[in-house]
Amino acid sequence: MDISNVSAGAMVSAALAQQEVYAQNQVNVSMFKKALDTQSQNAMTLIDSLPQLPSTQGLPANLGNNINTTA
Repeated sequence: MDISNVSAGAMVSAALAQQEVYAQNQVNVSMFKKALDTQSQNAMTLIDSLPQLPSTQGLPANLGNNINTTA
């Protein structure tokens, strides 16, 4: 790569532009992680809000083992 015809100002501008793109990418990744954490917390809250299943204690052992169907 021949950079003999490139001015120092252009090289500095290119480096600053590249640094700005890198910084913006870091911000985007941080925002994505924050959104993912928020969604995870919301999902756990939703799962925790589900009603508990009633206890099966005291029911006969054979209950629910067979399904009676007719065609």
